Amino acid sequence: MKHSGSCHCGKIAFELEGDIQDVIECNCSICRRKGSLLWFGPREALVLNTPESDLGTYTFNKHHLQHRFCTTCGISPFCEGDNPKSGTRMVAVNVRCLPDVDLKALNVTEYDGAKL
Repeated sequence: MKHSGSCHCGKIAFELEGDIQDVIECNCSICRRKGSLLWFGPREALVLNTPESDLGTYTFNKHHLQHRFCTTCGISPFCEGDNPKSGTRMVAVNVRCLPDVDLKALNVTEYDGAKL
């Protein structure tokens, strides 16, 4: 299924190909503050419709993930990096930035990222 997503102001727009049913609610220091519900998939599933130069990037801790955000409205629609198990490129999309996704219909798994 194809989804269209964006930050709040629309400066960062993207399309995502994937069956979104299961998401992660992480309690790490950044996800807890952002309130993200994350869907993980291959990086190729996300296609930016705006220039990559419009994205801000924030990394922390081990700097494995590039948390992407809008420099205008501050919303972080996704992060990307290498899957630690396979080494392949992955993306974690904040499904709250996908207006067509029914958040109440998702299977939410809590992840204790605060322990890491």
